[in-house]
Amino acid sequence: MKDSLFIKAALSEKTERPPVWMMRQAGRFMKEYWDIKNKYSFLEMCKTPEIAADVTMLPVDLLGIDAAILFSDILVTGEAMGGDLSFTQGVGPKFANPVRTAADIDALETDVTHRLQYVADAIKVIQQRLDGKIPLIGFAGAPFTVMSYLVEGGSSKDFKLTKLLLHNEPELAHRLLSKIATVTADYLNLQIAAGVNAVQIFDSWALALSWDDYTEFSHRYITEIISKLNRKDIPVISFCKGSSVFAPLMAEAKPDVISIDWNVDLKDIKQRLPQGIAVQGNLDPHILYADKKVIKERIHRLFERMRGEDGFIFNLGHGIMPDIPFDNVKYAVEVIKEFRY
Repeated sequence: MKDSLFIKAALSEKTERPPVWMMRQAGRFMKEYWDIKNKYSFLEMCKTPEIAADVTMLPVDLLGIDAAILFSDILVTGEAMGGDLSFTQGVGPKFANPVRTAADIDALETDVTHRLQYVADAIKVIQQRLDGKIPLIGFAGAPFTVMSYLVEGGSSKDFKLTKLLLHNEPELAHRLLSKIATVTADYLNLQIAAGVNAVQIFDSWALALSWDDYTEFSHRYITEIISKLNRKDIPVISFCKGSSVFAPLMAEAKPDVISIDWNVDLKDIKQRLPQGIAVQGNLDPHILYADKKVIKERIHRLFERMRGEDGFIFNLGHGIMPDIPFDNVKYAVEVIKEFRY
């Protein structure tokens, strides 16, 4: 995979154009996704290797992107540790047994990779189908984000219970985060052993944290996870909502790539990062709702801004929204693939 545009850019090597993949690229904006989703529950899709492979391959076959990303969910680690996880249409993920006390935390298990073997099985099926054409990205949720779902019992707008735990009982919070970090490192190494070509850590809710709290309750554990990865020739991407703020700190964890949200000038942030750290991003996904001429102009504007910068992967600042027109996404990929420096 060393000749792949994506791997070269992730390792800060020169490429003739920026490689492209998009967060949530196998998702709900595709009719073909719904054809599968209407037959199975979300967790069935994640846990059945052939179905997970079918969904992973949709953007490969229909969009022609430069990297595939494993179809799964960031909360499978929380479930493996003992969380009673379900997904409800229109509601999202729920843990029926929230983690809020010392006893709840003590009950969570950490030797759980055997419960995640279905992910390794899916990776093997996907790699057979990819047949070496493009790289496969594995991923996991960052400890703070997974913790927030476990503590809140699902999604949250204000993370009130999670922040109360951080501020009133920091020792308990660290005990929980440490357990999640152990499982996450093991899980990513399981994916690497199964054959992924890169991994991304998603800290979807980091933006809820102040600088000091991010440093203590998120960055510390992402640093620990990255230090434990069997990462020879496997680029590690670090993403969080809030990366435009936290990027200098994220760099200290020594990822190969930092995925940047759309609130910042990408060239400016790239030049403030240490040499050898690539950037991924950072088009505002809402631009994909716009007219095609706007989409092309904004992509070209970003590319011209990044001209001369090695180590740049095109992505969105966050995931594709479910109601973005498929044709607009396909057009964006075509514009990117036609571009040359």
